[in-house]
Amino acid sequence: MVSDAESAPVSAKPPVTLREVAAAAGVSVATASKALNGQGRMTAETRERIRETARRLGFRPNSLAQSLLRKRSFTVGLLTNDTYGRFSLPLMAGVSDALVDKGVSVFLCNVEDDQRLGQLHVEAMLDKRVDGIVATGKRIDRHLPVDLSNLRIPVVYAFTQPDPGAVGLVSDDAGGARLAVEQFLRLGRRRIAHVSGPASFAVVHARAGAYRDVLTENGLPAAEPLLGAWSEGWGHDAVAKLFGKAGREGWPDAVFCGNDQIARGVIDALRERGISVPEDVGVIGFDNWEIVAEATRPPLTSIDMNLASLGREAGLALLSLVDGQPAAPGIRKLPCRLVVRQSCGSPPQ
Repeated sequence: MVSDAESAPVSAKPPVTLREVAAAAGVSVATASKALNGQGRMTAETRERIRETARRLGFRPNSLAQSLLRKRSFTVGLLTNDTYGRFSLPLMAGVSDALVDKGVSVFLCNVEDDQRLGQLHVEAMLDKRVDGIVATGKRIDRHLPVDLSNLRIPVVYAFTQPDPGAVGLVSDDAGGARLAVEQFLRLGRRRIAHVSGPASFAVVHARAGAYRDVLTENGLPAAEPLLGAWSEGWGHDAVAKLFGKAGREGWPDAVFCGNDQIARGVIDALRERGISVPEDVGVIGFDNWEIVAEATRPPLTSIDMNLASLGREAGLALLSLVDGQPAAPGIRKLPCRLVVRQSCGSPPQ
């Protein structure tokens, strides 16, 4: 049997008001408001006592009232056409990490490759009075299918082609490729091949150029890169081209791959031919897509583009623009990092 007390509906407690905080702290409502908004003249001790009282009581500021007071919505939009979220999700995590402590929320809109859908999302963001927009995509050499050049709010571009005069942030693909080839050289590898994606991608040429430069600087020949699809299947096919010749003397002892999927295909195809990784051939990928890199056998050494850090820098740049601080236009390149696993081997004894 259920008692009346047990069957009574549970009602939510009313929110703590600013007046209650002021009364508990022994100050006026105006003083409490100024203390919580970082305004007004008062001792540090008084300001901290009011803030501590607000925390203890569980006071939450009225976001609408704050927005009206500061003429800001404390929200930013993130636009992307990266349908699978391969690049946009870690980047968004970085943006959110940069802004959460500032009380700013981020919401994501996927415009796919549809100009009309993109325009609808932009108009919705403007209707919601977002403070700014971070635009990101699935490649750095293409614009999103929507015009953001004449908006009256700041826009920062990350991992997509920016408009002229805007702030853009990308990973340093050439620097990342250098890390990979230099790692092979440190491990004593000298016959290094490069297998990458389609020639229509700017990153393919940036990485291939760095591959050639490092080998040339060290007095080693650079074979012509093999270009194909961003797929495991292309990795299989590339191995047939590289290792189809008779005699091991002409075989590469290392393969630098343009992404992790290609690298996984290369490793699988080498195993099918009885060629051991990393004992016979070292392999390094690009992207550090952990779901692929860690499941590869052996686990794949890869170049990480630091997308979360890229997103964090984009968020901070946008916040500076929202606060009225000028930012130099142009593209900023952020460094990649080498994540070493078993596929590249150990240094020679």
